[in-house]
Amino acid sequence: MAQPVVEIRHVSKYFAKVIANKDVSFTVHQGEVVALLGENGAGKSTIMKILYGLYGADEGEIRIRGEAVHIKSPKDAMSRGVAMIQQHFSLVPTHTVTENIILGNVHGRIAIKEYEEKVKAIAESYGFDVPVDAKVGDLAVGVQQKVEILKALYLNANILIMDEPTAVLTPQESENLMVFIREFAAKGNCVIFITHKMKEVMEAADRIVIMRSGVVAGDVRKEDTDEAELARLMIGQELTPPVRTEAPQQTGEAVLELKGVSALGPEKTPVLQQVSFSVLPGEIFGIAGVSGNGQDEVCEVICGSRPVTEGAVLFRGQDITQQTIRQRIDGGIGYVPVDRYRDGMIMDMTLAENILLKNSYGGRWTSKGFIAQKRLNDYTAQIIKDHQVKATGPSDLARSLSGGNQQKVVLAREIDVGQHLLIFNQPTRGLDMGAVDRIHHSILQEKEKGKAVLLVSTELSEIFEMCDRIAIMYKGRIMGIYRNGELDTQEIGLMMAGVTAGKEGQ
Repeated sequence: MAQPVVEIRHVSKYFAKVIANKDVSFTVHQGEVVALLGENGAGKSTIMKILYGLYGADEGEIRIRGEAVHIKSPKDAMSRGVAMIQQHFSLVPTHTVTENIILGNVHGRIAIKEYEEKVKAIAESYGFDVPVDAKVGDLAVGVQQKVEILKALYLNANILIMDEPTAVLTPQESENLMVFIREFAAKGNCVIFITHKMKEVMEAADRIVIMRSGVVAGDVRKEDTDEAELARLMIGQELTPPVRTEAPQQTGEAVLELKGVSALGPEKTPVLQQVSFSVLPGEIFGIAGVSGNGQDEVCEVICGSRPVTEGAVLFRGQDITQQTIRQRIDGGIGYVPVDRYRDGMIMDMTLAENILLKNSYGGRWTSKGFIAQKRLNDYTAQIIKDHQVKATGPSDLARSLSGGNQQKVVLAREIDVGQHLLIFNQPTRGLDMGAVDRIHHSILQEKEKGKAVLLVSTELSEIFEMCDRIAIMYKGRIMGIYRNGELDTQEIGLMMAGVTAGKEGQ
């Protein structure tokens, strides 16, 4: 076989006592697409940041086209044709597309029109429809990602690293990105992309490198493996897929009902417009859509943290539109927010204290004004056991846990609080397959108990796997509500982009 373009040889990286990478070795050849798979904390991003010059290796070496290189900064990496598109875009929203692309690469007086023509030519050569003179802040996220890619292409990058490249894209945008990756590699370049989506791995990758606990657990060609084997290599055991049972057709009273609900954002602009839907007992009702189209605001008006300007929120037949957050908690509404760090936990508190948070004013965990510490600790220890939380005990600080284990604690607390209604806003975002599997099983167990579940997710695979009915949101409106199976991925993807479907839902 021809000489590899990239060789990572026995690379190790340590952060104090934490081993991020240990003796990592793999290669990438010309025209090859390599997927990097692994759980959170497996070392995928770390090894790529070493290749890109954001971190330095403590041991081992990197070779590019046979030459041992010392990449001390992204500038060094880019000079050797290496570019990295990170999960969170590094764009200046007030600058135009062209200004973002040439930023830091030109000096002195700039003939902006000439650069716009150059950027336009690069965009057209890859079939990107990008307005080169538009401000980045006015562009959809899918177009912003194309701008990030154009930044790399402008610098003639031929080794492209992409970290979770489809996290904020619609299904159509994801498919277009996969086409770009294949075409880019076909021109003699190479791509390394980090993802947790098996569909993308099997669709776009030539070879898959699986990492676990900082080491390479497998290096396989796509045609020699399947999703079950990849999952086993990632987490070290077989996964049992959750089995969703169909919710019974019910005509009784809904647990939750929104009637023509509208709400305003910080700038007094509409964030919800005439939103109406209901959730029945024993039903998982899903809301699909690209992030930022009103899903968070729907959750907030239900839990009481955002006022309603029009319409009503009904819970178990009672109008709760004007109720306080505490009254809604007491009524049996549990809420797992999208940002567990900001809204779900206090990181400098212990696990037991975080469990106490929503019941600090009740008598369950207090006695004569004092916290019943033993009772609270025993309950928290049981949660750690039942939900397979990787922690030493109730006194562990929340920040000492991984993201997946933090989410398990939040989920356990809200399941306890939400005796009638559970709201999950992207509960598996950023989590590895093992944590996702555990959380999915927990949600389905609560459905079986007859609780109503509202599940917001940007992952259509999760929506299809878990939900009985699906609503699609776009710019604060419900585009349609359908039973699971009535629409395919393509049709839902179009509605996520604002195109009205021709079918009538229910």
